[in-house]
Amino acid sequence: MIYPQNFEEKLGFDKIRGMVRGAALCPLGAQRADAMAFVSDRRALEHQLALLAEMKTLVEQAAQPLPTDSFFDLTPALKRIRLAGTYMEAADLFDLLRSLRTIEALTRYLNPREGEEVRITDPVQGSSLATGFAQRFPLLQALAQDVMTFPALVRQIELTLTPDGEIRDNASPHLAEIRRDIRQHLSSIGRLLNGILRNAQSEGVVDKDTTPTMRDGRLVIPVPAASKRKLRGIVHDESATGKTVFVEPTEVVEANNHIRELEGEERQEIIRILTAIANLIRPEVDNLLSSYDFLGEIDFLQAKVRFAREIDGIVPRLSEQNITDWVQARHPLLYLRYRQTDRTVVPLDILLDHKKQRIALISGPNAGGKSVCLETLGLVQYMLQHGLPVPMKENSEVAVFDHIFVDIGDEQSIDNDLSTYSSHLQNMKFMLRNANGYRRQHGEFTGSGGTLILIDEFGSGTEPQIGGAIAQAILGKLNDLQVNGVITTHYTNLKLFADETPGIVNGAMLYDRGEMRPLFRLELGRPGSSFALEIAYKIGLPRDVIDKAKEIVGSDYVNMDKYLQDISRDKRYWEQKRQKVHQQEKELELKSQEYDEKTRELKAKRQEVMQKARDEATLLMQQANARIEKTIRDIKEAQAEKESTRRIREEHERFKEKRLREPKPRNDKSQTREGQPGESPEVTVVPADELQPGDTVRLKGQQTVGEVLSVSGRQVQVAFGMIKSLVDRSRLEKVSRNQLRKEQTYTNGMGPLLKDSETPVEVMSSRRSSFKQQLDVRGMRADEALQAVMYYMDDAILLGVSQVRILHGTGTGALRQAIRQYLSTLPGIADYHDEHVQFGGTGITVVELDN
Repeated sequence: MIYPQNFEEKLGFDKIRGMVRGAALCPLGAQRADAMAFVSDRRALEHQLALLAEMKTLVEQAAQPLPTDSFFDLTPALKRIRLAGTYMEAADLFDLLRSLRTIEALTRYLNPREGEEVRITDPVQGSSLATGFAQRFPLLQALAQDVMTFPALVRQIELTLTPDGEIRDNASPHLAEIRRDIRQHLSSIGRLLNGILRNAQSEGVVDKDTTPTMRDGRLVIPVPAASKRKLRGIVHDESATGKTVFVEPTEVVEANNHIRELEGEERQEIIRILTAIANLIRPEVDNLLSSYDFLGEIDFLQAKVRFAREIDGIVPRLSEQNITDWVQARHPLLYLRYRQTDRTVVPLDILLDHKKQRIALISGPNAGGKSVCLETLGLVQYMLQHGLPVPMKENSEVAVFDHIFVDIGDEQSIDNDLSTYSSHLQNMKFMLRNANGYRRQHGEFTGSGGTLILIDEFGSGTEPQIGGAIAQAILGKLNDLQVNGVITTHYTNLKLFADETPGIVNGAMLYDRGEMRPLFRLELGRPGSSFALEIAYKIGLPRDVIDKAKEIVGSDYVNMDKYLQDISRDKRYWEQKRQKVHQQEKELELKSQEYDEKTRELKAKRQEVMQKARDEATLLMQQANARIEKTIRDIKEAQAEKESTRRIREEHERFKEKRLREPKPRNDKSQTREGQPGESPEVTVVPADELQPGDTVRLKGQQTVGEVLSVSGRQVQVAFGMIKSLVDRSRLEKVSRNQLRKEQTYTNGMGPLLKDSETPVEVMSSRRSSFKQQLDVRGMRADEALQAVMYYMDDAILLGVSQVRILHGTGTGALRQAIRQYLSTLPGIADYHDEHVQFGGTGITVVELDN
């Protein structure tokens, strides 16, 4: 429901309707612009806006333009030929032909064959993208899905009309014969008339440059009025000045009469042809009207798109919670007016919901923009619920209302015995009786419904004290009804009431005190001031008068606006504090949940690694035992002595123990200091002839160390544990005895040499249980800190940790820089960065590992 009856005129929507009508290409679209109505059904409005959004995208971004060449409204002519014996004039038939071609082109464009694509230009990158039409424009395709085209009828009309819309000579044999006779008679008349004209020219009756012309379908000769009796014939016309008459010579009268008879026959034959075509069209009239309905819908949609381009409008998103959250909304008519003079409209930002701030009470100085704010909200919302684009930012959210009630302007009436205040009260009575809140189902908000009220100068028009009291009571009742609205006022009691009442929020139209000019910008959350005294000073009212006014009302009243703003500021401050604490609590809860989840994952991963290590150790032992048993079996089969068998078994036991103690090689690409975990033994590459039995060597790129047994040319026999092997000398590196002792002190970054009672699996398990996710190097020197970080990162990589934290403090930043330089050279590091500012910021480096 819309109130009052002159709603559209009050807010200027009649001008908006006229603009949309003017953007239509034919009366079909214009009629829809005149008929568009307020839509309160959410689903219906969603469909209209979605259809408009598709058309807007298609028109603005499609590589091939929408076919809009020939939009004609032939519905009146089609309805006329429903009666048998009637026909359509050639001009209407030509328009029918062209519009039917357009309908066919539109259906092919909007409903392409399967597999066909439409190319859309990316508005940001400018590139052309191919996409399936049905996926991108489903509603437009559905609109064109069942539209009928009439190729046979189009072909028949094309055979009848020329490309210029005239009846073809060969439309029928009889017409061709008639026109041939007409041409022959015109030719003979022309020759006869030219002879008469030459004689008249030679006798000086007419000028030398005179030529025959047509009057009323008959060939005549222009003759000066003074010489008209010198040329025998019939005068058919004279010029506007009366100086020239147009004479049909007696010799050609009969010939011209015969041509008129032929022209009558021609007209009768044309009517017969047009009637025959009308007989073909008549059975398809209903289907044709349906196709023209489709053409009208397309015309209406493209008119909306043209209107959107004119006002820089968009198709906004409907809020699921029916929240009015407008970003930089503009009054469309004011925007167009200002654009003509290169001025800019100050946009409106406003937020209304169904919980905390349903009603905005706006105050501020006169001519400060309060009424424009009110009218902008009313007009733009009304446009939206007519399915029109609206001028605001893309990230805005809009609501859908059942009713929009406004009380703007002066409705006093002498005929109805209504004063200004009485008319306002009449409007308030209507609003209180008919306003409703949001729709609810089972106590839950459904996301639609409700009433939007817009009231200008609330409570004005009567004695301020009682007027303010009545206004406050009405405002409280409207708030109880849970309506949405914007109300402008100057009353202080209403500002105080809004500040104390949930659901109502104060708003101020900002004012520049320094330059004493309005800024036309709305700020919600604080009341505005009327700046009556300041404006009086600016206008130049005598100072003694202003001082007397201050004395009358008292300093408390003068400072009332200041007190209100102080209260509002404090309220906003504590509200922001509360929201910040609430947000921090939520973040802390999320961090706690994340920590618990990571702890569970770490425990599960630890158990998995330990089980895997046990399985690998068991497999290794099984393989070693199998080897031993095979060796014994081989010895027995070779009938070896018991002593030899016992010796071999002991050697295998020693091999097993050595394997358990032997460190697992690791491909450590980091460069560390001598004697630190992960360090490669010092090696010396020497010629093969310098290798002597007893030297310690290792294979290049490997960690396992062996002993040289013998050297023969390029082949060197090396014992790696119990295994003897012949190795090419180029593959060997010599290891110094001093470095070998250092290497034996550590087991590839695992720390001190294993105790006799420990296995690698047990050491891994022990280190994992004692490993901490955080290393604190604050207070250390740079070299000490780097050494600690190196040990720590080796353990983290070895244990498969995904994230660690290094506490180095802020200080001068030198320690942080040194640690990060080292981390940048370390393989297996995915990323490192500062901790969140709430948890240490630049004083902590968080390291993400590739494990």
